[in-house]
Amino acid sequence: MNLFRSEEHARNWSGFEPATAETMLRPVAWWADVFSSPVFRERGRPDYLTWAGGDDGRAAWGALRERLTSGV
Repeated sequence: MNLFRSEEHARNWSGFEPATAETMLRPVAWWADVFSSPVFRERGRPDYLTWAGGDDGRAAWGALRERLTSGV
């Protein structure tokens, strides 16, 4: 993930690729929502790998995957 000051700044970047812009240029609030998912919040658990492989973890990963691929 690249953080830019603005969409205009990102579009002026020499490595800008219009094909990925529609899925990757998101407001900070959107990224904050993504990174506040349980997948990230629960990483400090001593049993994180067990949690991630259990029902709650699989549900959290599924919700995160849906959020990242929904385009919303």
